[in-house]
Amino acid sequence: MERIVFLDRDSIQADVRRPGFAHEWRDYPATSVSQVSERLNNASIAISNKVPLMAASLALLKDLKMIAVCATGTNNVDLDYCRAHGIVVSNIRNYAMHTVPEHVFAMVLALRRNLVGYREDVAGGLWQKAEQFCLFTRPILDLHGGTLGVIGNGALGQATAKLGAAFGMRVLISEHKGAALTRPGYTSFETVLAESDVITLHCPLTPATQNLIGAPEFRKMRRHALLINTARGGLVDEAALVEALQQGVIGGAGFDVLTTEPPRAGNPLLDLRLPNFILTPHVAWASRNAMQIMADQLIDNIEAFVRGAPRNRVV
Repeated sequence: MERIVFLDRDSIQADVRRPGFAHEWRDYPATSVSQVSERLNNASIAISNKVPLMAASLALLKDLKMIAVCATGTNNVDLDYCRAHGIVVSNIRNYAMHTVPEHVFAMVLALRRNLVGYREDVAGGLWQKAEQFCLFTRPILDLHGGTLGVIGNGALGQATAKLGAAFGMRVLISEHKGAALTRPGYTSFETVLAESDVITLHCPLTPATQNLIGAPEFRKMRRHALLINTARGGLVDEAALVEALQQGVIGGAGFDVLTTEPPRAGNPLLDLRLPNFILTPHVAWASRNAMQIMADQLIDNIEAFVRGAPRNRVV
């Protein structure tokens, strides 16, 4: 009899079917680090979206055989410990192929067409006072004919690139920052910075990509360029972004992620009140369609593990 515990059930809004084998199931809306070992006591399968499962807690869980991560990222799991102790870790893959690229272009379109600024102008009565039928207070730029720079060529980067091409954009796939050679089909990181009208980030957060974009990179970008980040907050130096936007070094930015989430201790981007900046609360992945795909794949992973054929295995 497998004992399954979902530590943060409220992190997804979807119908989660029960596995098709004999089991005990328990879920909690949310779980703190201090509650992990108690709640997973005697559990054989743990489900976590963002609850940290580190060595100190895992060492107390002698019955644990599998961690089913209800997300793609596994930085909240001590993979080295799991590898050393035979705990299988599986994740969710390619569930956000539509929702994240759509969110990227929702931000891009809003910023390129100055929708936030025009909404403020209408609310402020400027259109009502105009001498002609329309109001020309802010520039509007088409996507067609522009250049999209994609940093990160995984499934989400590729899907975003396809949408860019559908809008008639020239698409540049970035080579790794500092790479000595540029692979076929890729463009050097420096060239992507210099030539893109829109740059969108789709790479993981690692020591190599920490603060991938900072003050030096902003200075190399076009003054009208947009930076979109739906990946991880730590990819961008947030203080440098604030300065770049306030000083007009770049044209605008759309962010769905912050370095620390939720930002209980504040963040400089939370206080940024500019029409060329959009901040959303880490929801690019969270369409109802995508969350249902995630929930279905989560149970598929667990059932595959119990059958003895783990899928989407990270460890």
